[in-house]
Amino acid sequence: MKTRYADIPAYLTKDGSEIRELMHPAVHGNRLQSLAEATVAPGRRTRLHRHALSEELYHVTAGSGLMTLGDTHFKVAAGDTVLIPPGTPHCIEASGAEALRFLCCCSPPYAHEDTELLETD
Repeated sequence: MKTRYADIPAYLTKDGSEIRELMHPAVHGNRLQSLAEATVAPGRRTRLHRHALSEELYHVTAGSGLMTLGDTHFKVAAGDTVLIPPGTPHCIEASGAEALRFLCCCSPPYAHEDTELLETD
């Protein structure tokens, strides 16, 4: 199975980021993980949320930001990778002048039903 970035439409997730599902079982036939590219516009952030089941890896490919991971806050930039264990509250903010882009790998695969929002708009 192969996908092409240009063929994958973007959509907004519950946390407010723009997502392109590069590889997801519901569409592509893989089974145990999903891979997406997320984009957060400059000056914006995702809503604080957690996943009961999914472990996530964020790999920053462009921009810079501020990551909230549980009670910890730290800067991230292109080349950084962050582990988000299941059940851990998290959000990410694009703090630079350009959009923050990162790859998000989820295992088990991302599911809207596994996303619990911890704050309102």
